Amino acid sequence: MAQERKQISRIWLWGGAAIVLVIVFFVAKSLTTDRLPIHAASAARAELVSTVPTNGLVEPVRNFEYNSPIATTIRTIFVQQGDRVKAGQQLMQLDDVAARARVATAESSLRSAEATWESTSQGGTLEERQSLAASVSRSRLELAQAQRELEALEKLESTGAASASEVAASRERVTIAQDSLQSLEGRQKTRYSAAEMDRARAAVSDAQANLAAARAVFDQTFYRAPIDGTVYSVPVGKSEFVEEGKLLLQMADLKNIRVRAYFDEPEIGLLAVGQKIRIVWDARPGKEWHGHIVQVPSTIITYNTRNVGEALVAVDTLTVPREALHSENGKPYVYRVVNGSLVRTSVSTGTTNLTQVAIVSGINAGDQVATGSVNGLPLEDGLPVKVVR
Repeated sequence: MAQERKQISRIWLWGGAAIVLVIVFFVAKSLTTDRLPIHAASAARAELVSTVPTNGLVEPVRNFEYNSPIATTIRTIFVQQGDRVKAGQQLMQLDDVAARARVATAESSLRSAEATWESTSQGGTLEERQSLAASVSRSRLELAQAQRELEALEKLESTGAASASEVAASRERVTIAQDSLQSLEGRQKTRYSAAEMDRARAAVSDAQANLAAARAVFDQTFYRAPIDGTVYSVPVGKSEFVEEGKLLLQMADLKNIRVRAYFDEPEIGLLAVGQKIRIVWDARPGKEWHGHIVQVPSTIITYNTRNVGEALVAVDTLTVPREALHSENGKPYVYRVVNGSLVRTSVSTGTTNLTQVAIVSGINAGDQVATGSVNGLPLEDGLPVKVVR
């Protein structure tokens, strides 16, 4: 019996030892296993950028087209396609013979209408007014004569030397003379009715408008550049006959451009004025421009097979201080600061004001350009420099 108890106790002892070894094994394994390497990130507030690719057309902000105001011929063309022109420079001259004839005809019609209005407002022409005045004077004399005769007959009637019928006839002549004088004097004051006056006044207004239109057509037979810009289309030639409305010439300020971007209908709601735009061009790989939306679409149009809205994008202008710009033989350049040295870089410029110059090409946003030395020494290409603030 004692032997069996010892065996049972030994079994429980070995079982407990085995359980302890298993627990120790798993605990040791959990403590000695390598930690799994992972990537982690912290939650943070940031601007979420969503890119919507699309296409569009580059167009000048200030574009000018010239169309023929009449059917005529081209007399002279002073420029060619691609020419850069200054404001006021001659561009094209049309044959203006027909336009001059229209102006002359309109001037003649205006003078005639003005003469009619003058005679109407003053009661007739000078000859008519003189004739009417003579008639009034004659009628007054006739009235005075009739009144004297009546007075004489009335005195004779009181003495029995004149009959009552003679006096009555004399009174009738006085009445007729008075009516005639009154009618003539009325014609002197208001010869024409209000409707006739309005008609004469309207004829003058019409003639003035016709003359203004004829002069406007004449002015459009000679073209000058309204701004500094570039002639980019001249689809006609000298001595060529052109119909009324024919496109003759196109010019624009190509340094001041914008993009007309086409966004698909579902994307229009994501657009807002001021949003940043990145612009790329397949013809200039690796080159990009930046702009911002200045006008969101207001309607949907059909563009090829797409329903799109047109958004206007202003191309942001890159500027440098005026003192950073130099020129040699009419070619502008700046000195970029690259790795502690000056690098002479040719640029193309745009609009200039008192303090800044627009750079169309040659440098990129973020490039440092030298504006001058602290000690007044001249800048040179390759000169080692240190930028001081």
